Amino acid sequence: MLFFSENQSNTAHTCYSYLSIVTLRYIDEGMGITRTDLFTQQQNELAQVAKVFAHPARIAIIQHLLKANTCINGDLVQELGLAQATISQHLRELKGIGIIQGTIEGVSVNYCINPVRWEEVQALFNQLFTQLAAACTDTCC
Repeated sequence: MLFFSENQSNTAHTCYSYLSIVTLRYIDEGMGITRTDLFTQQQNELAQVAKVFAHPARIAIIQHLLKANTCINGDLVQELGLAQATISQHLRELKGIGIIQGTIEGVSVNYCINPVRWEEVQALFNQLFTQLAAACTDTCC
């Protein structure tokens, strides 16, 4: 938030300079842009999937689809109590990683879990979680 006293110049230049300093400080103090080139394809993919899974509404959508085995977008609005636009955004994120697929029937879209991608994602997480069992013995701290 910007505040100007009566003595300060309220020009666009002053405002722009202040915002530039704030922006540079934010970039410097923040994590910055992720350097995906430093990581393996598997690490990047797992991180992308985990990021999409990291919202409780998306987990609820996945659980509903698993239970129902198919669903119409409108069912999710009633089931989760979220706005249609919010549900659509979450579905777009889930569809973006391929975990769900949809078919258009008239004015409705039926979504379901993509079983091939589901197994791929399961394997990604399993590979990560089984590394502890392989690396850890009774001498772990």
